[in-house]
Amino acid sequence: MTREEFKRTALGGLTNNPVFVLVLGMCPTIAKSDNVINAVSLGLCTAFVLIFSNVIISALRKVIPDKVHLPAYIIVIASLVTFVQMVVSSFLPSLNDSIGAFISLITVNCIILGRAEAFAGKNKVLPSLIDGVSMGLGFIAAITLLGAVRELLTLAFGSGFFDTTMGGFIVLGLVMAAFNAVYGYVKDVKRRKTALIEREAA
Repeated sequence: MTREEFKRTALGGLTNNPVFVLVLGMCPTIAKSDNVINAVSLGLCTAFVLIFSNVIISALRKVIPDKVHLPAYIIVIASLVTFVQMVVSSFLPSLNDSIGAFISLITVNCIILGRAEAFAGKNKVLPSLIDGVSMGLGFIAAITLLGAVRELLTLAFGSGFFDTTMGGFIVLGLVMAAFNAVYGYVKDVKRRKTALIEREAA
């Protein structure tokens, strides 16, 4: 793994943020970003499954037949989700009451299955681990940010509108637009700086 590949993979959670750029996992993102606690909790559960499914699928990629690779990926992911759900229901019953149904849905989360298909199934264990950590952190950051903004807006306006699905979609759209505007500006500044250095060097 070259330094450039490591950098690109490690920054994937930012440059290809699963929520703000790839627009994946919208159902849990909207449903459980109504407050910070739910958002962080679901984000951590999702990141755990994402990281370990990436590692396991990468380690088994050469022994999983191509014809059954998708069912095999789902079995790995579902097993990890079951483990997480058992831990949460046994040790954190109040949290299970709040997000338990959405822990089950992690099995079909497009972010996890997408990374398994696009990355872990084609790369070695270390890059897949780094990809899982990066994308997991990216998802945690995105859903937590949405949770914080929705909770602050609810407190500021004294209305439960931002707890609703419609309110969640509106906040997501605004935050997504702001994220992409800032990221686009940073990329443009970097591109201009690189072009200036190249002209001066020439």
